[in-house]
Amino acid sequence: MNSIQKILVVGGNGFVGSAVCRTALARGMQVTSVSPSGKPFQTPKGHTPGWVSKVEWHKGSALEPETYKHLLPGVTAVVHTIGTLFEKTGYKSALKDGNVPRFLSSVAAGVAGSGAGANPLEREEKRREGSYEVVNRDTALRVCEAFLDSTPTVETGGPRAFVYISAEDCTRPVVPAGYIKTKREAEVSIERMMLNHPGFRGVYIRPSLIYHPHFRPIVSPMAALLDLSATVHAKLPAGFPTPSAILRTLGAALPRPAQAQGALLPDTAFDAMARALTIPPIHVDHVAEAIVMAADNKRTDVRGPYGVKEMRELIGWHQKGQQDASGAHA
Repeated sequence: MNSIQKILVVGGNGFVGSAVCRTALARGMQVTSVSPSGKPFQTPKGHTPGWVSKVEWHKGSALEPETYKHLLPGVTAVVHTIGTLFEKTGYKSALKDGNVPRFLSSVAAGVAGSGAGANPLEREEKRREGSYEVVNRDTALRVCEAFLDSTPTVETGGPRAFVYISAEDCTRPVVPAGYIKTKREAEVSIERMMLNHPGFRGVYIRPSLIYHPHFRPIVSPMAALLDLSATVHAKLPAGFPTPSAILRTLGAALPRPAQAQGALLPDTAFDAMARALTIPPIHVDHVAEAIVMAADNKRTDVRGPYGVKEMRELIGWHQKGQQDASGAHA
């Protein structure tokens, strides 16, 4: 008889975290969430879905393990969903509210505030609170350290998974390089921690643009354009002068990043833009499905980085598309 698996979702009331909670419940898992507010998930319109009552909601800070470490022995996997595209701009609330002007101004503020000419006092404030280093990297490392220090009190059936939500490197230069750099720093640091802990495994989910037509309608037009671009690029013959190929050519003409940064960001912003044109966006439900499959202790083969292509293979997305097509022709 298989024991019931229980996962801890850090940031379970957020956009990605809530999708993970719902998907895990649908797969028969028990779910606990930890977030700064501890409040249950609500839709952008203030509705509370029925599945919310099945999740244990706890208040805690990822940077303060004492607020959640008592939960770690009783879980079979941890999913870290905390992250920020822009430092301290309020873009998330604008996305949630569907406020286009505020979202655009937040993005502009995020890009302008990340430059070398930004106010030193503002940079110091971001470094203390809401910075890429703190939100994208340090929160994950604190949670991972506490998880590795915990002794399971439940049957695990294999290495316990720590699933970190990272990203494809396809957002530069619209999103400052600090975003993807701190994501990669977190991946590298977590993997180093795992070396001395055979009872655990690290999985790094790397989505592209994540969309949902109802929860984030602002993103839908961009998602449609990027999906069209990826489809067109995939169908054009090799050697055709596509926009992505031109961008890669421009990138090849520029000097490579310095050795220290090159290990994390091995190419230029032109290459990142080229990837943005060829990697399709991904629905938040598909991201959640890949995360939950990675957290499943029966899937001990799932470890390391998973980009959009690997995520689709993991959830059988291509097979689903073929089955739908064959059903339509039948």
